[in-house]
Amino acid sequence: MAGGLAALLDDIAAIARVAAASVDDVSAAAGRASAKAVGVVIDDAAVTPRYVTGFDPSRELPIIRKIALGSFRNKLVFILPAALILSQFVPWIITPILMLGGTYLSFEGAHKVLEWVGLGHHDPEAAPVVEQGKQQEEKMVGSAIRTDFILSTEIMIIALNEVAAEGFLSRALILAVVAIGITVLVYGVVALIVKMDDIGMGLAKRESEGVQKIGRGLVKAMPIVLRVLSTVGVIAMLWVGGHILLVGMDDLGFHPIYAFVHHAEEVVAGWVPVLGGTVKWLTNTFFSAILGLVIGLVVVGVVSLVPHREQKAPAAGEQDQAAAASH
Repeated sequence: MAGGLAALLDDIAAIARVAAASVDDVSAAAGRASAKAVGVVIDDAAVTPRYVTGFDPSRELPIIRKIALGSFRNKLVFILPAALILSQFVPWIITPILMLGGTYLSFEGAHKVLEWVGLGHHDPEAAPVVEQGKQQEEKMVGSAIRTDFILSTEIMIIALNEVAAEGFLSRALILAVVAIGITVLVYGVVALIVKMDDIGMGLAKRESEGVQKIGRGLVKAMPIVLRVLSTVGVIAMLWVGGHILLVGMDDLGFHPIYAFVHHAEEVVAGWVPVLGGTVKWLTNTFFSAILGLVIGLVVVGVVSLVPHREQKAPAAGEQDQAAAASH
């Protein structure tokens, strides 16, 4: 009896070790997959705060909560099942989907760069949400969730590409961990950024002079933090988008650009052999960003050639008729 109990305990311990190893494997794979999507994650965190600009401060966190719940729904209800089905039955389509996402990221990054140099189109500033009512608030939330859907799709496909060799159940678990972890990270950071001014102002009212200085420093630093985050987000878009296109072209049989970048990595690493790995990564990142910018500019040019239907302003007579009808 004692021997049977000892054997049972050994079996339970073995199962526990296997389960723990599986959890570690899933966590490690999720970490690697999330790291590959870091550029899109930064962009997501950089984009989202603009959707709460103009809100009454009391509505900021509830709105972020709504957007975060929409992001969970995007990833877990729509994107995750679709990604798993595609990877199971038509795995060859993952690379083209990745490249479409890379092209979109490159387009967005190039568009922002053109705005920096004064050649891009700036949308007119909307009236503050607090002046436009609850309907405008819901409209902004819907717009944020739609934007999140695009970025979330790219994050999940990048993550899926990193774990494509895993079994179906492992892929599902890893992608679920990535979806939950990244959403919590992004919207936690967004909430912190949005409320940092309030935190700083609260600290500035404390009795301690040192705490007051910290509070005033936070208030002054936030515009700088937002600008830096926005700039890093644009660079990340070009880098990630360009790298996806670089690898995708090579996977699809077009090798010259990838071969050139690989050769450049080896040459530059030869100049600084002590930092070989780091230098290779920096070289690849540089050329990926350049490729992303070039392709993004091409797409911006193509899009600009597409005719857009403009709404005609009513003529003076029509305005008078409209005014008369309103009375």
